[in-house]
Amino acid sequence: MLRLGSVLDAWRPKPGPGGDPLAAARSVWAELVGADVARAAQPVAIERDALVVLTTSASWSHQLAFLEPEIVRGLAALPQTAAITRLRFRVGKPRRASPRATAAEQRRASKPVSVEPPAKTLEDALARLRRSVERSRAAHRALGGRFCAVCEAPTAAGTARCVPCRDELERRRRFDCERLLFEAPWLAPNEVLVLVDGLTPEQFDAIRRRLLRSWWDEMWRASKLYRLRQPIERCRLRKLASSFVLLETHIDPNRLEMDSAVRKNALGELYDFVCEIETLPG
Repeated sequence: MLRLGSVLDAWRPKPGPGGDPLAAARSVWAELVGADVARAAQPVAIERDALVVLTTSASWSHQLAFLEPEIVRGLAALPQTAAITRLRFRVGKPRRASPRATAAEQRRASKPVSVEPPAKTLEDALARLRRSVERSRAAHRALGGRFCAVCEAPTAAGTARCVPCRDELERRRRFDCERLLFEAPWLAPNEVLVLVDGLTPEQFDAIRRRLLRSWWDEMWRASKLYRLRQPIERCRLRKLASSFVLLETHIDPNRLEMDSAVRKNALGELYDFVCEIETLPG
């Protein structure tokens, strides 16, 4: 039988698949930044893509800001905290760890742990953090791990980019494809694939179909607002209708006539609305 108090004191959250990002960050914080820094700075919240860190003074916030890239890279190694891309600092009074909990953690350790004395200065604590980061990176490298080609965060073997950098690359690729389809919808698919590096035919087809649905919905909503005499962006809608027809039909823009059957079939019930806004001045 164990006392309930000792069990609760010994419990610490462990990162697992699908776990809480803040709990995951807290569970590895001391290991990531070192005991000295953990005594003066603790993660307290997550706001969008930022981890909010409570520090004991503005000096700690200022100094830790210089190590922000290294800390973020360490957090990127966990799937729960991979979406964290920056730190935000607030000055306050971090919660102190329970001495009983510390003793329980030491009893559970399989090997004796040498505990460094508390750092006497801020510079000493930050130097320990830098050494800890370098040891962690060296251990990752020794196990065959790699580092992201963009931000140098630890990645699994055989992976050139970390998850945040890979997602950012996909976002830029999708944006470039959407911009081309809007501004030059007459381009053939193979021409777009050449212009957007790394874009696959499957990705192009998915982006094209999503854009056509989005453009149709936007024009349909605008037609309802127009009937209600509400303001609409006529210039954008004219361009949108033109891009929609060209992307939908793949017709040569030089052969597309305003009252052609191809245009009527592409726009369907929106044809009259588009013709009306195209004849309006301005």
